[in-house]
Amino acid sequence: MIRLVATDLDGTLLHSDGTVTERTRRVLTAVEALGVTVVFVTGRPVRWMQDLWEHVGGHGLAICSNGGIVYDVHARAVREARPIPLPVALEVADVLRTGLPGTTFAAERTDGFAMEPGFLAREPVPDDIEVGRLADVVAADTVKLLARHEELPPERFWERTESLVGHLVTTTWSSVGALVEISAAGVTKASTLALLCEELAVAAEEVLAFGDMPNDLAMLEWAGTSYAMANAHSSVLDLAERTAPDHDEDGVAAVLEELFGLAPPSRHG
Repeated sequence: MIRLVATDLDGTLLHSDGTVTERTRRVLTAVEALGVTVVFVTGRPVRWMQDLWEHVGGHGLAICSNGGIVYDVHARAVREARPIPLPVALEVADVLRTGLPGTTFAAERTDGFAMEPGFLAREPVPDDIEVGRLADVVAADTVKLLARHEELPPERFWERTESLVGHLVTTTWSSVGALVEISAAGVTKASTLALLCEELAVAAEEVLAFGDMPNDLAMLEWAGTSYAMANAHSSVLDLAERTAPDHDEDGVAAVLEELFGLAPPSRHG
């Protein structure tokens, strides 16, 4: 029996334009009305979630920053943070600067985003972004370190980063560019979801999970039932048990309609 639905957002629940459709909204509401908990499990930081909170559901919790944060939506507050120890974050940066010269960094903290000069080398920097030396902007509440390279091919950067610092931290990626998302050792979408499910007395076999990118792999492997989106990265399609329709075809909603016996949208409505 499915008691909890865990879904990624970008490339999974959301359309390409970043919206939640009326069909998806209706299905999530119907699933929760059946007593099933719906949890967003995303690499997005809290600051990118403001327009989506209404879709989290009555339980009011979301997992953000690849497992770095559990957020209490009702209280608009961080309920739990799983930060990177400050000495480890600085060591990781030193190792990557030496092994991959030209790497720049940014920090997702519980209180916002900060970055080194040059991290957004090809893009304008918003006025509200803190910019400074990494040693000055990284802090004890940093839940995700972002490493970026402007010249190396993405695959090579991802692989080399893991080989250099994978013994110190958890590395993953969810973009098409040379950007690596770094969390504390052992912190993934899966490990934080497992802790939340333990609190809710929900077993792994009672969890249904959806995802599309490598940062979803651990969660899909942990969940009792897993779906890769049709548009997913090849590694995700290879791992997941089943495939959902494309995210631009409301794939999550389509699967939930079938599994929970919900009526699909009318062709004429």
